[in-house]
Amino acid sequence: MSFVKKILAATKNAHFQSLLGNGVVALFGLLITAILYRVLSKTDISIYLSFLVYFGLVDTLRSGFLTFAFIKFYSGAKVDKANEITGSTWFLSLVITGGLVVLNVVVVLMFSSHITDGAVIFFLKYFSWMFLAGLPFFMASLVVQGDKRFDRLLWLRFVNQILFTVLVIALVVLGKATLDTVLLAYIASNLAASLVAVFCGWTMIGTIKYVKKNAIAELFHFGKYSFGTNLSATLFRVTDVFFINLYLGPVALAVYFLGGRLVQIIEIPLGSFVSSGMPSLSEYYNNGEKKHMMLLMKKMIGMVSIAFFIIAIFSVIFADPMIMLIGGAKYIHSEAPNLFRIFMCVAILYPTDRFFAVTLDVIHKPKINFYKILIMLTMNLIGDYVGVTVFKSVYGVVFANVFTISAAILIAYVPINKYSKFNFWNMYIIGYRESVLLIKQTYQTMFGANVNKI
Repeated sequence: MSFVKKILAATKNAHFQSLLGNGVVALFGLLITAILYRVLSKTDISIYLSFLVYFGLVDTLRSGFLTFAFIKFYSGAKVDKANEITGSTWFLSLVITGGLVVLNVVVVLMFSSHITDGAVIFFLKYFSWMFLAGLPFFMASLVVQGDKRFDRLLWLRFVNQILFTVLVIALVVLGKATLDTVLLAYIASNLAASLVAVFCGWTMIGTIKYVKKNAIAELFHFGKYSFGTNLSATLFRVTDVFFINLYLGPVALAVYFLGGRLVQIIEIPLGSFVSSGMPSLSEYYNNGEKKHMMLLMKKMIGMVSIAFFIIAIFSVIFADPMIMLIGGAKYIHSEAPNLFRIFMCVAILYPTDRFFAVTLDVIHKPKINFYKILIMLTMNLIGDYVGVTVFKSVYGVVFANVFTISAAILIAYVPINKYSKFNFWNMYIIGYRESVLLIKQTYQTMFGANVNKI
């Protein structure tokens, strides 16, 4: 097999396709951020990024409620069951979407005159259009993940991100780049991805005729707790944004966003591994293969954590040029570089937290995740308040996150260890061994070298 064919064969791997798809989002997201930090004022960029945070929080009521539940019951299911789950998920998604859109309209009509925060006003103005435009895109993403067709997910993300990037660049060239035009471009790119998904038949919207009450109940009772897994990172970011904006102002918020924006280097690959690993964990559990499920969890945590540790080292060293590249020279002497360093070091804990949370969902213990989130939120609120009032700095907010995520890992470890005994530190030993083996096997596959000589 030629070297090129070996490369092409490697790209068919589900983990690689998921990583590439999330990498596309990260690459174009950083490019757009770099452009907007240069053409928008610090106040406007903080409003735009606040919109994304607020939207992510409300979107969790749909994505967080349905994503884990759908994949949990859809993966490995027979055709009839899969159709029932998909149709019922469509039904719930339409109900959630319609309900939130109606609520948005009511709030705008009745309370908009009493709202003075620019970021909230901007969010209320565009939320419904964004939420509706992305509905088919969201459902198609669920279906292709459940089918492990990450190549299709990659194409959808390409359409979405490339179109948005082209539109933003066009707005900048024409001198029309404002908060409103950028957001309209974002909505248009999501609508385009939704239309592609519908045209290609990836949404499976026709299965809505198979909706069943018992399937709805199954999804609902699982989802009412599992959405907490998806809610955590978004909710904590919202509380951070609230306290920084209230006590330190929009300029400090823009610096905080810039320092945290580059954490996509960590969050995007992590999201891809969670997305590609979740169906396999569910499949192992549904088939009674407990040993294989736990081994996969430990491998994923160990390997991803080791990779993130290496990335964190480089990030600490090269934080200044990376901040200059994205935000420009005006941010290089701010807190942004050091914030980025701290964020990246904390992010080494992310794989353990995220995969523990997913595992709790898979083994039918989403309720623990829900209570864990309540505890984490309380800790984060207290930590944020102390950080901005006592230390009067964004550093206080970031350090509060360290204690919060550490507590989350400990809370999740106890019930998972009770379900299947394992040594916490052994996860990283397994991860190291698997990483070395993967490197050797990849090298041998690509270059035909003897693995034992490496």
